[in-house]
Amino acid sequence: MDIKDTMRQLGQQAKRAATVLSKAESGQKNAALLAIATTIGQRAGQLTEENEKDLQAGQQNGLDAASLDRLTLNPKAISALIEGLQQVAALPDPVGEITGLSYRPSGIQVGQMRVPLGVIGIIYESRPNVTVDAAALCLKSGNACILRGGSEAIHSNRAIAACITEGLEAAGLPAAAVQIVATADRAAVGELITMKDCVDVIVPRGGKSLIERISREATIPVIKHLDGICHVYIDDQADFDKAIAIAVNAKTQRYGVCNAMETLLVAEAIAPKVLPELARQYRAKGVALRGCGKTCSFIPDCQRATEEDWHTEYLAPILSIRIVDGLDQAIAHIGQYSSAHTEAIVTENYSRARRFLREVDSSSVLVNASTRFADGFEYGLGAEIGISTDKLHARGPVGLQGLTSLKFIVLGDGHIRL
Repeated sequence: MDIKDTMRQLGQQAKRAATVLSKAESGQKNAALLAIATTIGQRAGQLTEENEKDLQAGQQNGLDAASLDRLTLNPKAISALIEGLQQVAALPDPVGEITGLSYRPSGIQVGQMRVPLGVIGIIYESRPNVTVDAAALCLKSGNACILRGGSEAIHSNRAIAACITEGLEAAGLPAAAVQIVATADRAAVGELITMKDCVDVIVPRGGKSLIERISREATIPVIKHLDGICHVYIDDQADFDKAIAIAVNAKTQRYGVCNAMETLLVAEAIAPKVLPELARQYRAKGVALRGCGKTCSFIPDCQRATEEDWHTEYLAPILSIRIVDGLDQAIAHIGQYSSAHTEAIVTENYSRARRFLREVDSSSVLVNASTRFADGFEYGLGAEIGISTDKLHARGPVGLQGLTSLKFIVLGDGHIRL
C-alpha cells in the first residue's frame, strides 16, 4: 500500500472512531486514561530502554543538547506522563456542556453546547511525551487523533502507542481512536495536512521550519505557534529577591522549551542593583550573555547584542539583556520583538502590573512569576496539545476546551416562527 492509501485508511478509521468517541460517556473515557496510565507505569522500564535506543541514535546523528533534552524519557518524565493522564481523567468533561441557555421573546430557549472537533492530526518532532499528552487530551475531549512523531523518537513512540492501545481496548473504546503513523516518509505529512474529508484540525509541534511548512501547505485549520521569544521585565519597583529568582528560573530551569525567557528587560533605575547579581548567577550556570551598550557597562564580560539577538529564540544557555527607561519602553520592545507567546513583569506596583497585563498582547502574560509556568500542566489543564499564539480558534496552552467547539442549541415546545 502506498503512502496516499495508507494515510487515507488511517483517516477513515479515525473518522469512524471519532463518531464512537463523540458519544462515549465520561466514565468510559476516564477508565481508558487511567488504564493507559497504569500500563505506562508497569512498562516504565521498557519505555526507558526503547527511549535509550532513540537517544543513542540521536547522539550518533548529531542532535544538539536541546533536542536530546526534549527526546529524553527518564523516570521523572515518565512519572509526569502518568500524572498528566491522571489529571486529565480528573478534569471535568467539556463535551455536552450547555452554557448561556436563556429564553427569547418568542418563547424558545437558546444556548450553546460544547462538542468535539472530530479528527485531529498532530505532527511533532523529538518529544515522545507529546504522544501521551495528545492522546489524553483528544480522548477526553471526544476526538480521534492521528499522530505523526519524528523518526528520532520512533522506538519511544511505538512503545507508548502499545500502552495507549491496551488502555483503549481495556475500556472498550476503538484502538483507532489514537493512531500512530508508522512511516517516517515525509510524504505522509503532506497527505495528512490535506485530507480535508477525514481530518478537522492540524496541530504541529516542533521547530520553526516544520511549523512554517505546515502553516504554508495545510488545507486544514492549524493550531500553532512559530517562536517562543519570551520576555521578563524587571520594573524599578520590583522586589529584589523576587526579581533575581524569577529571572534566573525563567532562563535556566530548562533551556530547550518554548516558554524559557530569551530576553531580559531591566528598568534603568534598578539595573545597577540587579544586574551584577544576575550576571554572577548566570555565569555560574554557564549562560552566555548578550546585552545592549548599557548592559555591557554593568557586565564587563557581556557580548554586545545585535539586532538579530532580539529576534532570536535561542533554546540554549544564551540570554539577551536590554536596559530600558521604564515600563513604556519595555512594552514597546515586547510589541516589536515578541512572538506573542509569554511575557512577565516583576513589580510591586499594582497599577503597572495591571497595565502590563492589559497592554502586552501575548497568549500568556504573568505578574511576579516565571515564564516557565506557561504550559498546560501548570495551568491546571492536565496536559496541553500545544501553544497557540493565534487569536482564533484557541490561544495560549490548548487543553480540553481548546479541542472542542460550540454549536447553538434551541429548546422549544412546538414553537413556530410567525
